[in-house]
Amino acid sequence: MRISFDLDDTLLINPEKIQAEPELKFPFSVFYPDRLRAGTVSLMQYLHDHEIEVWIYTTSFRSERYIRNLFRLYHIRIDEVVNGERHAREVQGNKAEAMPSKYPSHYRIDLHIDDDISVLENGKYYGFQVYLIQEQDRLWTEKIIEKIQIQLKQNR
Repeated sequence: MRISFDLDDTLLINPEKIQAEPELKFPFSVFYPDRLRAGTVSLMQYLHDHEIEVWIYTTSFRSERYIRNLFRLYHIRIDEVVNGERHAREVQGNKAEAMPSKYPSHYRIDLHIDDDISVLENGKYYGFQVYLIQEQDRLWTEKIIEKIQIQLKQNR
């Protein structure tokens, strides 16, 4: 199974609004100021323990190197990164029709996690699975694991 996560307001959050993982130690916190949503580290460990590929799929133009290094500092291995630049090149390309901001099925992603309702609507229209995360949902990791388990049973 392959699962992807959005960054902004999904995994990377404002710690004044949403509970966050501990801040990175100095000097890493200076170079990587982004904060992860609380529960991200344990969820990613669960996914890797169950041999589920973890992708980042973001419209952000943060570099792949920045994204990988940020997660590596939290001891999280990311299998693949699709940022805004890669999406524009590989998904939109030279197509005259505007493609959605994210198109996980292009990369054979089974489930995409996002906070943007428009991504959920695009998933319904274009036929890809999206789990919409709520800002203050403290049970978000459990709900994602449950969604994954349901999909795995359906795929058997």
